[in-house]
Amino acid sequence: MSEENRPGSAAPASAPAAQPVPPVPAATAPRPASGARRKIVRRSLLTLGPVAVVVVGGYFYFMSGRFIETDNAYVKADVAIVAAQVAGPISNVGVRENQRVKQGDILFTIDDRSFQVAVQRAHAQLGAINDLVESFRAGYRQTTEQLALARTTAAYQQREYDRLAELAKRKLTSDVAVDDARQKRDVANQEIQVTERALEAARARLGGGPDRPLTEQAAYQAAKSMFDAAALDLEHTVVRAPFDGIASKVPTVGQYVAPGAPIMSIVSDHDMWIEANYKETELTHVAAGQPVDIELDTYPGRTWRGSVESISQATGAEFSVIPAQNATGNWVKVAQRIPVRIAVQVGANDLELRVGMSAIVTIDTGYERPAPAIVRALLPKRPAPRLVQSLSSARD
Repeated sequence: MSEENRPGSAAPASAPAAQPVPPVPAATAPRPASGARRKIVRRSLLTLGPVAVVVVGGYFYFMSGRFIETDNAYVKADVAIVAAQVAGPISNVGVRENQRVKQGDILFTIDDRSFQVAVQRAHAQLGAINDLVESFRAGYRQTTEQLALARTTAAYQQREYDRLAELAKRKLTSDVAVDDARQKRDVANQEIQVTERALEAARARLGGGPDRPLTEQAAYQAAKSMFDAAALDLEHTVVRAPFDGIASKVPTVGQYVAPGAPIMSIVSDHDMWIEANYKETELTHVAAGQPVDIELDTYPGRTWRGSVESISQATGAEFSVIPAQNATGNWVKVAQRIPVRIAVQVGANDLELRVGMSAIVTIDTGYERPAPAIVRALLPKRPAPRLVQSLSSARD
């Protein structure tokens, strides 16, 4: 065997040298400070986590019955539906759409020519009644004089009959003359009765007598009422604003209106309130005077203060056109909603409120829910007031 192949023999000088292998880096050991920090965080979470849960849960438990909130709330105000009281075409419109008006301002005018004619006719009838009453008074005076004349004639005929009757007893006149005198006497007496009946009729036409004032006469009062009705219709041709507010749904010139038909609206711009519809189960602790926070969808981030003014005596379903028939067999119980009227505190520089705006209302009832029975059992019991008073007296 040659030396080149013999084991343990040295490598020839021409062979390349072996490259050194780099050492493998050892795993980095954990720092003691980082491990201690994680232990502290873990212990803090294990300790404070349950405490935070208890605190948050306790807050929501005690506060859940105090504040009640609803978004079923809207801004309300007085809204007047303006209607005409007489019929006719509109001849003039005195306002524009969304114009602010004052109480008594002219909204629109109805053509009044026919109503002026009616007033003139009623005035003429009133004058005719005045002339008629005066003619009745003149007839009454004439009938009175006729009655006096008839009584004078009857007295004369009675004396004439008595004289002829006395002469007939002495055979100084004929029976024919006596009969003629008797007939004239009877006619004169009948004239008195007829005139008295005519005088009663004249007195009745005058309402009791000629001295009764004209304004108390029945015919005059009837004519006066017709005149007043015509004048009132003429006055109603001018339609005015019932209160301060904003004009809406303004009509146009030439539009024909009928009595009682809605023409336009006036929306009040002051003394607004919020109508919040709460579930009946949420009003257990709500009472008038409680403070309220109001947020409007139109003005996000802005809060108004208010107070509970009143609670409706009936649910909203009682005012519906077709109320629910709960006596039917397919009845399903649904929590009813009761309107709550809330007064809004509006300042001079506050943003403008408009009727119908949606609102979010939160009422602070001030109610504090009592602690659970298990918590009250763990708390120390307070001594009774009488026991505390007796201990204080014994100490003194």
